[in-house]
Amino acid sequence: VTSFLQSTGVMAKEKKDIGSSWEDLALPEYFPEPYTEERAEEEEEDTEEAAKDSAVKCSPTLLRMLKAAESRWTPRDRDKAEPSKLGWKVSEAEALKTNMQIQLNDQQEEFNKLPTKTGPRPLSHSVSQLSADCFSSVGSVSSEDESPPQQKPQKTSKGLTDFCIKSIKQAAFGRKEIDIAQQGMPALMILRKRAGGEKPLAGAKVVGCTHITAQTAVLIETLAALGAQCRWAACNIFSTQNAVAAALAEGGISVFAWKGESEDDFLWCIDRCVAADSWEPNLILDDGGDLTQWIYKKYPSLFKKLKGIVEESVTGIYRLYQLSKAGKLCVPAMNVNDSVTKQKFDNIYCCKESILDGLKRTTDVMFGGKQVVVCGYGEVGKGCCAALKGLGAVIYVTEVDPICALQACMDGIRVITLSEVIRHADMVITCTGNKDVVTREHFDRMRSGCIVCNMGHSNTEIDLASLRTTELKWHRVRPQVDHIIWPDGKRVVLLAEGRLLNLSCSTVPSFVLSVTAATQALALIELYNAPAGRYKQDVYLLPKKMDEYVASLHLPMFDAHVTELTDEQAQYLGISKHGPFKPNYYR
Repeated sequence: VTSFLQSTGVMAKEKKDIGSSWEDLALPEYFPEPYTEERAEEEEEDTEEAAKDSAVKCSPTLLRMLKAAESRWTPRDRDKAEPSKLGWKVSEAEALKTNMQIQLNDQQEEFNKLPTKTGPRPLSHSVSQLSADCFSSVGSVSSEDESPPQQKPQKTSKGLTDFCIKSIKQAAFGRKEIDIAQQGMPALMILRKRAGGEKPLAGAKVVGCTHITAQTAVLIETLAALGAQCRWAACNIFSTQNAVAAALAEGGISVFAWKGESEDDFLWCIDRCVAADSWEPNLILDDGGDLTQWIYKKYPSLFKKLKGIVEESVTGIYRLYQLSKAGKLCVPAMNVNDSVTKQKFDNIYCCKESILDGLKRTTDVMFGGKQVVVCGYGEVGKGCCAALKGLGAVIYVTEVDPICALQACMDGIRVITLSEVIRHADMVITCTGNKDVVTREHFDRMRSGCIVCNMGHSNTEIDLASLRTTELKWHRVRPQVDHIIWPDGKRVVLLAEGRLLNLSCSTVPSFVLSVTAATQALALIELYNAPAGRYKQDVYLLPKKMDEYVASLHLPMFDAHVTELTDEQAQYLGISKHGPFKPNYYR
C-alpha cells in the first residue's frame, strides 16, 4: 500500500503539507470520552441548539415552503415582522418540523402497506430456540411452562400417556437430532440390519438408567428394534436433552426424565420406571448403579428374578463388586466399563474431545498458560490431560496408583499432591470415581477465580456439603455455572454442581459412543440368550471376541483394511486366524 501511494504522489503531497516526516505528526490533544448517559443528554441538547443556530441552508422543498409562508403574510404583518435572523430561524425551525412530519407520515403510510401476516420463523431461529432447551449449552433456559412435569398431563399422537417429560411438543426436533446421531453410530445400525429379523431380545423387558441424549436414544431404539420392551430414566439430572426424551416418548418408549430434575424427581423417575402396572423388568442397563441399588433395596423380590445386569460406569462397577464380595449379588452382571472397547475408546477419546467443549461453553476460558490440576490419571484423566496440554495448559496430576503416576511422569506431567499445588491452580478437574477428592480445606486455599469441575460419573468427588453454609454465598451466573463467594470476596467457579461436566454442559461425539453402545447391546443379548449355568451370580467381563467384533463394525467408517493371518502365522502364535487375538485378561 505504501509503495502504491508513493507512486501516485499521494503520500508525497501529504508529507509536503504536513512536514518532513510522518513521524513528526503530533498526538492529538483531544481524545473522545467514554459514551455515558450524561454525554448522550449533552449531545442531544447540543443537537437541538445547533438546529436552532444553524445557517439557512435549506433544501429546495424547504425553501418553497418558506416562500409560501412568507407570501401569506399580510402587509401589516410584514411591517411588524422585522426581517431579522431570529425570524428566519423561527420560520426555518417551523418549516423543518413540518417537513419532518410530512416525511414521517409518508414512511408510516409505506409501512402500513407492508403485509402484516407473519410467516414461519426462519429455521436457524427456531432451531436455536429449541436447542437451547435440548442441549446443555450456555443459556439453555426453557421458555415453556415451568410447572413440574408430573403435574402436566401429556399424550402422544398415538395415545401413549405412560411417560413424564418436559414437553411432548418438542418431539419433531428431537427426532431430527436422533437421525443426525444415527449417521455417526454405524455399529448399532448394522446390528439393527443384521439381527433385526431374528429379534434376539424378543421377550426381554429392559429397564434403563443412563444419560438421555441423542446417542443413547439410538441405543434404546436399537434395543426396541431387536425385540425388547424398554422403560427409561436419566442417570444425571442435568444431561437429559428434553427434545430427545420427547421423541422417544412419541416413538412409544416410556421415558421419565427431564433436564434440571431435583434429587426427589430423580428417584421418583426411577421408581416410575420400575413400578409399572403389569410390567416387570428382567434386564437392567445401568450407568452409575443408582437403578440397580434402588431395585435391590426397594424391590428385593424383583431383583432376584432378573436375568442380568449390564453396568458401564466405574462407580456402578464398584457397587456390584461390593455386592458380589458380600454374597448379595443374586444375578449375573456384565462389566462393560472394563471392556477394552469402553476403556480405550469412550473413556479416552470421548473425554479428550468433550472436556474442552464443556469448559468453553460454560466459562469462555482460554487454556494457554493456565495451571490445571487433573485428579486421577486413569483413562479419563489421560484424555483430559492430552486435550488440555495440546492447548498450552500447564498440567499437574494427582494419583494414588504408582503405575498411573509413572505413566504421567513418562508423559512429561508433574505428579504432585493437591495440597501442594492448590494455591496456584487456575482449574481443578476430578476424574477418579472416588469421594471427597476436593474438600473444604482445598476450597479455602484456592485462589479467587479457580474453576472446579468433575469428569467422573458421580458428584461425590467434590465435597459440596461443606460449601452449603451460611457464610458462603452461591450465585448462579449461567446455567450450570455457580460462583461460590467467600466473606472476603474470593469466588470459586463451580460447574454443573460437581456432576459430570461433558454431558451436563455440552454434547459428546456420536461415533465414540457408538462403540460403547454396541458393547452394551451385545452384553444384553449375551445375558438374555445365554444357556443356564454359563453365568453365575458374579460380575463378568465381556468376552474378547465381542470386543473385537464391536471394533470391526466401526472400521469401515475409516475405509480400514485389516490384515489376515496366514495359517502358519496363526499356528505360530497359537491363536485362531479369526480371533480372539488377545487373552481374556487383556485390558
